[in-house]
Amino acid sequence: MRGAALADELGVSLRTLYRDVATLNGQGAHIDGEAGMGYVLRPGFMLPPLMFSEDEIEALVLGSRWVAARADDALSGAARNAMAKIAAVLPADLKQTLETSALLVASDDKFAGNDGDLATMRRAIRAERKVVIGYARNDGEKSSRTIWPFAIGFFQRALVVAAWCELRQGFRHFRVDRIASLTPTETRYPRRRAVLLKEWRAAEGIGGD
Repeated sequence: MRGAALADELGVSLRTLYRDVATLNGQGAHIDGEAGMGYVLRPGFMLPPLMFSEDEIEALVLGSRWVAARADDALSGAARNAMAKIAAVLPADLKQTLETSALLVASDDKFAGNDGDLATMRRAIRAERKVVIGYARNDGEKSSRTIWPFAIGFFQRALVVAAWCELRQGFRHFRVDRIASLTPTETRYPRRRAVLLKEWRAAEGIGGD
């Protein structure tokens, strides 16, 4: 969209429009602009919320601290980055609430398992790709499985991958700390992740949330 048309639609001057676009870019928006072409907003950006209640801020802080302390390195870093972005757009008084929150998470309870494998599993879930794992059961029996992972459960003492298992032709649950090897594939599994999740919930008698 051309700058002049945007300024007219918003009822501001071109100078104000230029300043506001620069501000949005500084907040993480991907807005491209060229003379004669106008502005293009790339997909994937939403304006950050500018106001939270104190309870909402504490909930966000607690959740991000939990992830930073207990998830894999990539997800931990993402949690810290997300909170930094939120802090950057909060009013001063609410920013202080965020920075001085008294809700703490113990950092010595990180889940057992390989950080790289967990990050790989998360990527496979997002891309709906099959994964080949070497798995050791509780009784010590080892097997090779091709699975369709669609969810990861963060339990008190363990991480559990919910997946369709081709070997067993049914839904199975795999503890991450018992996955001895993990090989991602480029093969999409034949049903969408949302469908698998819905079928799994029905099979397990789990509600929608």
